Amino acid sequence: MTEPAYVSIAGEYARKIRGEELPAGIQLPSYAEIASRYGVSDIVVRKAIELLQNQGLVHAIRRRGVFVTAQPNLVRVSPERQLESAESTFDGESSSTVQVERFSDTVVATAELADAFSVEPGATLSHVVTRASEDARPISISDTFQPEGFSGIAGAKFLEETIADRLPTPSHAEWLRATPGDLVKTVHQKFSAADGRVLMVSDISYPRDRYESFVFRMVLDS
Repeated sequence: MTEPAYVSIAGEYARKIRGEELPAGIQLPSYAEIASRYGVSDIVVRKAIELLQNQGLVHAIRRRGVFVTAQPNLVRVSPERQLESAESTFDGESSSTVQVERFSDTVVATAELADAFSVEPGATLSHVVTRASEDARPISISDTFQPEGFSGIAGAKFLEETIADRLPTPSHAEWLRATPGDLVKTVHQKFSAADGRVLMVSDISYPRDRYESFVFRMVLDS
């Protein structure tokens, strides 16, 4: 499937920003200039800029323009971040070579996971380990668990995330090459259905210095 024009444009600018071809503080071309360069409408350009803003790569200053941020943030609870693949996420962040590996198996539920999924301790869960590296440097690792018979987050209504600087689990520490005692940035995710059933639990670790901060966005009912 061909990606939308605004995603392609945003991705090109994201790679230039991550690769420092567009350094922090530089102003992006005007909407009209970008529209002319890519042969698209102002609406497409606006959506591309909004996507870059949602990813924390640029910020707008009223009556002045759009500028590259000093250090990109990781924006959480943004549809583009939650629904895209790991490949799309990191390719949009970097001009370097990004490799994503996945390993699947079945595990026995710990007491904590059994409680989260409302199953008996010892029940089996599907388990996926996703590891990402950038130019052979580890940048992310996650453990994702689901009850058998479930796959993905189709049917999920709510997402709860807990962000913390923590000591990594042994497997995460090994992959991220963390020095003993070093903290990493962790994200604990819980996807739930409308009736409260937990459909997926995921624990993600990043090097502590990869992102300046994690930014949350949400829609407020009027």
